[in-house]
Amino acid sequence: MNIANSASVSAVANSASNGEPGTVQAAASMLMLKQAMQTQAEGAVALLNALPQQPALATQGSVGRHVNTFA
Repeated sequence: MNIANSASVSAVANSASNGEPGTVQAAASMLMLKQAMQTQAEGAVALLNALPQQPALATQGSVGRHVNTFA
């Protein structure tokens, strides 16, 4: 996941650089960023789980059991 151009990342970076690293605003911004990333991760897992299972490979017969490769 590329978060380099995210608005929330920019907001966190700006608030952390404008104030002391231990300020409440910086801590709140970091917490919001972590929550947003967790929500995105949960959504990605849900999408991956929704994908259909791959079909089983052929175990008998003449089609689909051998791969012929030539260089």
